[in-house]
Amino acid sequence: MNTHTLNESVRVAAAGKPTNAQIDARRIAATPRGVGIGFPIYAERAQNAELWDVEGRRYIDFGSGIAVLNTGHRHPKIVAAIAQQLERFTHTAYQVVPYESTVELAEKINALTPGDHAKKTAFFTTGAEAVENAIKIARSATKRPGVIALCGAFHGRTMMGLALTGKVQPYKAGFGPFPAGVYHVPMPVPLHGVSVADSLKAITQLFKADIEPEQVAAIIVEPVQGEGGFYVVPKEFMQALRKRCDQHGIVLIADEIQTGFGRTGKMFAMEHYGVVPDIMTLAKSLAGGMPLSAVCGRAEIMDAPAPGGLGGTYAANPLAVASALAVIDVIAEEKLCARAETVGKKLTTHLTALRAKVPAISDVRGLGCMVALEFAKPDGTPDPDFTKQVQKRAQEAGLLLLTCGVYANVIRFLFPLTIEDEVLDEGLAILDHALTS
Repeated sequence: MNTHTLNESVRVAAAGKPTNAQIDARRIAATPRGVGIGFPIYAERAQNAELWDVEGRRYIDFGSGIAVLNTGHRHPKIVAAIAQQLERFTHTAYQVVPYESTVELAEKINALTPGDHAKKTAFFTTGAEAVENAIKIARSATKRPGVIALCGAFHGRTMMGLALTGKVQPYKAGFGPFPAGVYHVPMPVPLHGVSVADSLKAITQLFKADIEPEQVAAIIVEPVQGEGGFYVVPKEFMQALRKRCDQHGIVLIADEIQTGFGRTGKMFAMEHYGVVPDIMTLAKSLAGGMPLSAVCGRAEIMDAPAPGGLGGTYAANPLAVASALAVIDVIAEEKLCARAETVGKKLTTHLTALRAKVPAISDVRGLGCMVALEFAKPDGTPDPDFTKQVQKRAQEAGLLLLTCGVYANVIRFLFPLTIEDEVLDEGLAILDHALTS
């Protein structure tokens, strides 16, 4: 703890308010250690890209609640939409007594997602739920059991989500066995010696050695891997997946839970590829901080499950739906897709220039404003310790950064697309110091 933080804690304690340390001690006693905490600071309030803890310390938020706040903390239009819905009703269970706002949101998502075919959308609560239901729908539509995912992928913490996830620590360790019928192939990452040809060869080998393609229901892929390290799927590989799915009658599922709603410079990352998926999973920035997820897909595939086969008690919560409708309006009105391109280029240029000063930077990559810094030791091996130090120094100076990657050696940038230019510049100055000190 630095001197400034220590003085703040003393001041807060003297005022009779609980300090971060006091609340954290209560957390450790009351909640399981399996729920990991990134920063032992406790939020008091937030606005756009800034957050204040219970001790009054201000932070610039470059994490956005893990890509949930593309429209920032407490956007006025979103707050107003939630407040208006709060005056009407908070819950009926959509499957019991539905409401028009959910139908309107489904219509908007059907129109916004890639492809001009007939689509339908179902709503759930979490990203993991969306993934689970996407697999259920694909299996119901194809009458096949198998699913293929990529190494390094992250698809949630439920049992099927973990089966699909291609990252053992900390997600899968100690929780098996997982649902059967899930297979992994390498993600093409040229930086780590895996080419598109290598990944496609692995799929061919899988079809020869483990499962015939006629038994595969779906291939699920993140256009940009989230927890896996922000590796961007090469266009050639995505197009090859589409071709193989068409060849064998396999459903192509695009997991856009982290990449969606303007983050990559397009409303959805799949728009960069010229490839239309059969199903898309959506969550995170869909509802501006409210719990809501969705599965959108070809109408004939989405209609495969019988009535009652899909749903959930809190699915399509009316407050979250109201928020999502406002999010879609804000993205359009404030031209946040174009903003993501502009700010993403600024960020990438800034980070690339730092490579001359920081030899530990082994790669700068991204799509739109979904950007990552990767760190390696002089021998080329991943350097998670340096990554952790940068994150720690940044936090001490008032900047919140998120890490990711199979080797925990990547910093990912997910600040709100609505971030003010001066706040972004301030955050980048703190980052520079953390990297070069």
